Amino acid sequence: MASYQEIIMDLQQGKYAPIYFLQGEETFFIDTIIDFIEANALDETQKSFNQMVLYGKETDLTTILGTARGYPMMGERKVVIVKEAQELKGWNKEDQQTLLMGYLENPLASTILVFGYKYKSIDKRTKVGKSVEKHAAFLNAKRLYDNEIPGWVQGYCSSKKVSVSQDAVMMLAENIGNNLQRLANEIDKLSLNLREGEEISELLVQKHVGISKEYNIFELQKAIGIGNRSKALRIVNFFASNPANNPMVLTIYSLFTYFSKLLLIHHSNNQNERALASVIGVNPYFVKEYMAAARNYPLGKVVNNIAHLQRADLDSKGIESATKKDKAVLTELVYKLMN
Repeated sequence: MASYQEIIMDLQQGKYAPIYFLQGEETFFIDTIIDFIEANALDETQKSFNQMVLYGKETDLTTILGTARGYPMMGERKVVIVKEAQELKGWNKEDQQTLLMGYLENPLASTILVFGYKYKSIDKRTKVGKSVEKHAAFLNAKRLYDNEIPGWVQGYCSSKKVSVSQDAVMMLAENIGNNLQRLANEIDKLSLNLREGEEISELLVQKHVGISKEYNIFELQKAIGIGNRSKALRIVNFFASNPANNPMVLTIYSLFTYFSKLLLIHHSNNQNERALASVIGVNPYFVKEYMAAARNYPLGKVVNNIAHLQRADLDSKGIESATKKDKAVLTELVYKLMN
């Protein structure tokens, strides 16, 4: 099994495997690899002859493997890309599996065969699953956990040779979350607006991404953490007047994650800053803020606040109360969290 970074690095160096099997829930990784191969494996003069893009619903393994076994026309390489490969009907048919395993064991060296198997995972306990993992460049694209997003943002910026401040990293991570495609799009857009030698800063994120520096979930968490009621309520009012950009469900989820991290701090035997940063999954640069919040919110209060958040989630969905508006739910929630 290969990692996304390993596959991308090899591709950037012009090293192509004869077969790629890209599966999993995080479609950004799958799409990025396929897009790179589609754009770079052949030059433009060769693509019309030697690059085929097939779709799972419209083809079968017999056709795919027959195409892959064909030699390139007037070139050294052929590319066969199968998008939505999870829709292929033959994955559970023994004769189709036998054909696929035969090709996996003896692929045509002049062909690059790519399967994009989205949202699902092939059963690695089966013969065909074991064969795919053994013989193909195999990627299992899992969704990143929330605590992995800041590191991913930093890494993506580095891959684009763009500097980014820690505050900007956290602003993007906290407000966009684990939508990697949107994060990548926003970082690319920010990169275009940088002057030479400039880094992506909070101000640039605020200006070009539409995230308010003062009124965002990250600032709401900080206001609650330090007990700044007036600021927390100002942010609540801003959220209520801009519901499309501040969905209630995401606000509650972010606050739930925040207090869950405080819970982890209270239960940690090691109160060293670096150790706690690892436990709660934040950059060490920000761990002091969480430690201060944990001092302001004793264990019992944190537990109660998690219960308040669960109740607010039900209220916002009309399960516990069908009459409360989002502003009323959020205002009441913040009051309970801070008292």
